[in-house]
Amino acid sequence: MRASTIHRFAPAAAILAVLAAAQDIPPATGLLSSRAVAFSPHTGKAYAVDSSSAEVIVYDTGNRSTRRIRVGPAPVALAVNEVTGRVYVANSGGDTISVLDGASSAVAGEIKVGPRPYAVAVNPQANRIYVSNTFSDVIRVIDGASNAIRDVKAGSADVIAVDAGLDKAYLLHYESDHLTVLDGSLGIPARPPAGMHLWGMAIDEPSHTVYATRSGNAELAILRNSGAIDRVPVGAIPCAVAFNSRTQRVYVSNHGDDTVTVIDAAAAAVLATVRVGHGPQAVAVDEQKDLLYVANTKSNSVTVLDGRENRVLETLKTGPHPYALAVYPGRQLFVALASSPALEVIDR
Repeated sequence: MRASTIHRFAPAAAILAVLAAAQDIPPATGLLSSRAVAFSPHTGKAYAVDSSSAEVIVYDTGNRSTRRIRVGPAPVALAVNEVTGRVYVANSGGDTISVLDGASSAVAGEIKVGPRPYAVAVNPQANRIYVSNTFSDVIRVIDGASNAIRDVKAGSADVIAVDAGLDKAYLLHYESDHLTVLDGSLGIPARPPAGMHLWGMAIDEPSHTVYATRSGNAELAILRNSGAIDRVPVGAIPCAVAFNSRTQRVYVSNHGDDTVTVIDAAAAAVLATVRVGHGPQAVAVDEQKDLLYVANTKSNSVTVLDGRENRVLETLKTGPHPYALAVYPGRQLFVALASSPALEVIDR
């Protein structure tokens, strides 16, 4: 395998303070989100929040240029609408969502959504954006065409995932045993039980299957469209989950025992358990190359796994505390860091 090239983009503001010892959370915001970085095939750009400088870093893969866009205070998460190209940034310290234009990368608007917005997700087909606020039981639903807001009392949400084909949004709360499901009319048709301390979530849209990690049970819950729920044992404190639609494999990062569990999605069976770095926090799949990337927050590295053989290919050193990943399939890996620099781009 050819050597990887790493590009680092340091923030213009001061470096984040030393991370909190137990959870590696930067005290500047008290929050970390797996949605801190995203790649948009629509614009050919990667976007990453830089919470300490109240900016979004925009990396253009076409000309390899980087821009910094000023947004609201303490941005923590973002989501891309792949139909319109717009990017929605949750500013935890500013009570707003910044809307970036996909073509120019400039701020096209600011939407007031209430205190400490955290989770954000987009339904591109319906042009609808979902936003949660920390410590609130109201979900703000934004019309992407008009920026009009509708409030839905649906409970708190730490993670939001969207199945655009079914026009449903799934809301996960770390302290809840259930998922909340919002349908297209913004009604709440069901709260399927998923287990203790739900943490990470991914959706296979073609089969309308939801995968949710249960950190309190050391399990992965597989919620199938039929209503059936499978539970698969994984490692200690499973936090993140990713799905490879080409191979129908599910990957779970186990933060508590430094492993990744590989699961056959159809059979709901464990295929392998692979040891990675210390404190695996995030996982991302490159379906084109059949690779899995694992961000090891406590060992400052990314582990690269071969998806066919379920083995470690290499370990890439990163800056301090990588905690979120995005992939340009076959080309590049984008790593969000809770430190300086705030973004690393790794050529693959």
